[in-house]
Amino acid sequence: MGVSGCGKSSVGLQLAGALDVPFLEGDTYHSFENVAKMTAGVPLTDADRADWLWALHREIREARLRHSGLVLSCSSLKRRYRDLLRSADPELRFAHLAGPRELIAERMAARKDHYMPTTLLDSQLATLEPLEDDEAGIVLDIARQPVDLVRQILRT
Repeated sequence: MGVSGCGKSSVGLQLAGALDVPFLEGDTYHSFENVAKMTAGVPLTDADRADWLWALHREIREARLRHSGLVLSCSSLKRRYRDLLRSADPELRFAHLAGPRELIAERMAARKDHYMPTTLLDSQLATLEPLEDDEAGIVLDIARQPVDLVRQILRT
């Protein structure tokens, strides 16, 4: 979890590989309308995110019912979003990729062919509710290399 540009996809892909489980890119579950809004620099509302979150909930629930693992990249910016996803699988754990705004903005600016403009970073940071102590998960420093972050996740 984390704001756009924090490395969710890179870390998620490596983690899924290390665990030998499927990786799902949460961004691919956004509707055309959501992608169009973000491309235009318009922040998503809770209502915009609702169908997207329920689609991710279904994927998590199906993996639990199959007794198979899954790694999913998803911003999960608010506690209530994480609570909804956790309702699909009470054993769900979050890895919050966190770091300074400047580093994230630099990474976003360097990306090619991604719809999320750097102008939306501040709205995402304002929306972000970091993991709370009672939530299963870990906060990771994105200044570290993805391979190190994956090792840290696996140790927990």
